[in-house]
Amino acid sequence: MAVGAFSASAHLRGLECPVDSAGTASYHLGSPPDPRAIAVAAAHGIDIAGQTARQVDRDDFYRFSHIIAMDRANLEGLRARAPRDGTAQLALLMDVVDGRRGDGVVDPYHGDAETFAATWDDISLGVTAWVRHLMLSGHNLEV
Repeated sequence: MAVGAFSASAHLRGLECPVDSAGTASYHLGSPPDPRAIAVAAAHGIDIAGQTARQVDRDDFYRFSHIIAMDRANLEGLRARAPRDGTAQLALLMDVVDGRRGDGVVDPYHGDAETFAATWDDISLGVTAWVRHLMLSGHNLEV
């Protein structure tokens, strides 16, 4: 959901940057998003049905300027696998939202449609703040 939301927010504000999504675990590799995620994104006018899951790899830490995690466990997993000379900055999605630094986004996978909608709200808030943050920082970069 975050890639779709970020791409839409960046496009709306004129920020040109490639965006990708990857998990820290290997399950779901090659699979499309959860149907509930597809539905909630579609309800906001964003099509994520064509996405497929992949795992973070070593090159990501050099290829992207930022790698943004949804929660603390995934952030710690990213820090553990980051090469010492990797150039990507690691952060949480909510780190640039006023009053939400350090907060994670709830994983909706074991919830219902309402949980996915609440997660979308947090993601939308976070990606809007990141786009604003990157633009104010003068970045035109890969995220």
